[in-house]
Amino acid sequence: MARARLYGILDTGYCAPEAMPDVLEKMILGGIDIVQLRAKGRTEAEVRSRLPSLHAQTSAAGIPLIVNDFPDLAELADGVHVGQDDALLATVRDACAAGKILGKSTHSLAQAIAAQAEGADYIGFGPLFPTPTKAGRPAIGLEEIAAVHRSVTLPIFCIGGIKRENLQQVIAAGARRVVIVSGILQAVDIPGYISDCKALLP
Repeated sequence: MARARLYGILDTGYCAPEAMPDVLEKMILGGIDIVQLRAKGRTEAEVRSRLPSLHAQTSAAGIPLIVNDFPDLAELADGVHVGQDDALLATVRDACAAGKILGKSTHSLAQAIAAQAEGADYIGFGPLFPTPTKAGRPAIGLEEIAAVHRSVTLPIFCIGGIKRENLQQVIAAGARRVVIVSGILQAVDIPGYISDCKALLP
């Protein structure tokens, strides 16, 4: 996690489950550092059926695979990511095997500090810009990026509406790590898009 800079998400809102192996292979080819499977509205059984083959791909490439929202499926991946409205981190940690990565979404400086105190291994911080993946969640802007990096020592992945086109603006505000979703998944050349973004990151 300490070396990871660019976090990609296989999101069923943009990527059909049957297309995920091919898309993941392109993400790996581009040099993605960490990948999450996010399947909002899908059943645990559906997610369980997809995880082993995707995890085999990421394991072969030496990158972590994180599952969103389903702590009980953490044994099929390298970790789990939860939101503010999900179970407490301590409860999630108890449900996971030792060594699993635990991430949490945060939407303010106070939530970021609280997530670190709870024992998160990393946090998502945002959404910085309006994004369809967080419908109804107001954008928090760029103003707290520098402050959260002063206050939180664990890896901080800025998220929400970040694309290659605005990445330099986000970096200038103090970001060191980012999550990019639709920009990657909708790119004509996924490996090239990822490579371009990684070249911009510090």
